[in-house]
Amino acid sequence: MQPSPRSISLALGLPAAAAAVALGLAPGCRSDSQEDVDGRGSGSSQDDADEPRTENGIPVLGYEVVARYPHDRRAYTQGLVWVDGALYESTGQRGESNVREVDLETGEVLKTRALSPRLFGEGLAATGDLLVQLTWTSGRALVYDRETLRKLDYTYGYDGDGWGLTTRDDGMFVMSDGSSTLRVVDPKGFDVLETFEVTAAGRPVTDLNELEWIDGEIWANIWKSDRIARIDPANGEVKAWVDLSGILGSERVADPNEEVLNGIAYDTEGDRLFVTGKRWPRLFEIRVDEP
Repeated sequence: MQPSPRSISLALGLPAAAAAVALGLAPGCRSDSQEDVDGRGSGSSQDDADEPRTENGIPVLGYEVVARYPHDRRAYTQGLVWVDGALYESTGQRGESNVREVDLETGEVLKTRALSPRLFGEGLAATGDLLVQLTWTSGRALVYDRETLRKLDYTYGYDGDGWGLTTRDDGMFVMSDGSSTLRVVDPKGFDVLETFEVTAAGRPVTDLNELEWIDGEIWANIWKSDRIARIDPANGEVKAWVDLSGILGSERVADPNEEVLNGIAYDTEGDRLFVTGKRWPRLFEIRVDEP
């Protein structure tokens, strides 16, 4: 999630060609020629083969673009949350970090709250009427009133980096720090309740980034990869990969090494899945192929 170069280690034991696919960078933005007047369009799955793809026995799933929405190119997306019919986003970079409410259809920023220039915004999650935002290396979780985005006068502390954050069905947080370890955290006090390792075919998966809880699974962006890991929280095993290669189409981002896929939000009531990336011009609603 950070702007500084960092080695990527999926540690999957893949052949070279498969590893290249797993770590491929998003090539740019899809043309608007397929869209209608309200900005919606449709795409096709990235894998048209009859036989399902697998790697080391793990399914590799394609996707279909259901709709495209505008996204602020200035937003260095670190966290994305859909709650009670509203879309919230956390952005990073020191001096640019903020938390915001965004209009899905237009991409307009409806409300925003800037962080101190000393802080680097990271993952974002909702708990009750509050939003909680991680910071990268400051060890501080900031708390906001969700309705007004007013920052409350207390923070929570934690050890190590803050990367991704999501809320389980039982209200507990799941937090990533860039390693292969996920923490289950009590939102009241930020006490760590448990930790577990994420593995694929028995090997650790590092660079776990933005997180989303979807139907009893943890979905995790793999930093600087076009893949999302679908993780079984009971044992930490990757149940499937979602390969979003090519979702941006032909339009390029300014810095493909840094402005990468990041941001997953799930509308539980509407059963809609949204993804975007750092300074991407689009936010996508997608449908993922079933294993």
